[in-house]
Amino acid sequence: MTTLKTAKTTQPAKSAYPMLPYQKGKIDYGSLNFDPDVADVPPDHMEQNREIREVLNALSARFTDFDTRPDVFLDNDSNVCYNPDDLNVRAAPDVYIAFGVDAEAIRPRKLYLPWEVGKPPDWALEVASQTTARQDTNRKPAIYAQIGIPEYWRFDPTGGRYHGQPLYGGQLAGITYAPIPLTTEPDGLLKGYSQILELSLTWHDGWPRFYDPAAGNYLENWQQVWTARQAEQAARQSTQAALHNERQARAADQERIRQLEAELRRLRPGD
Repeated sequence: MTTLKTAKTTQPAKSAYPMLPYQKGKIDYGSLNFDPDVADVPPDHMEQNREIREVLNALSARFTDFDTRPDVFLDNDSNVCYNPDDLNVRAAPDVYIAFGVDAEAIRPRKLYLPWEVGKPPDWALEVASQTTARQDTNRKPAIYAQIGIPEYWRFDPTGGRYHGQPLYGGQLAGITYAPIPLTTEPDGLLKGYSQILELSLTWHDGWPRFYDPAAGNYLENWQQVWTARQAEQAARQSTQAALHNERQARAADQERIRQLEAELRRLRPGD
């Protein structure tokens, strides 16, 4: 399997992913037994959506420059079809990413069609929930192997109550996935290295984190970033309020001085 390398620059013109030609065919949306405008989400989606957002934010910042890269397609809970003769044969990964594709041509189609895009997604992740756990472990691996997704990952925020293990990574080997070795760090963090992303996915007390071995650090924790930004905004608002109050106090002082000077001139008419 050819390992895709991550881009070393955020400039699309210097992309490490040569864009594949995109062949656009006609889609009979009326033949679908699902609405492509509505995501296939389980009823307990609230149980997993925070972790999904964290992964999306981390990968979006790392690989897509927040959806400005034309050659990287990142999405979640949208349909990947894998039978050109029947678009109802589909799967909807919680998160997936494809490199070297025409991202802007894919999204308006509302479906990821590998035969049009020129390749399957490169990486897919399922986050555990009560209603999807059995599909994630029993059904999805065979489907994603059939589609040809090189790496398939599972993340269980509960520590394994749903998936049987906190973290799993699989590398496509023929028609199945070979487990990617996991390591437990001295601090108890569980890590698995993705050759596709050149990052390690980490199970951190039920929270997904990405570690960059080349840089020797973790990618930004977007939950922490949001909290820090909220604190910065509150501090900025507090500073602005203090400056406003100071300006008002100064204006009041100046008005009092003006009134005193006027009173002095009134009392000394000969000056």
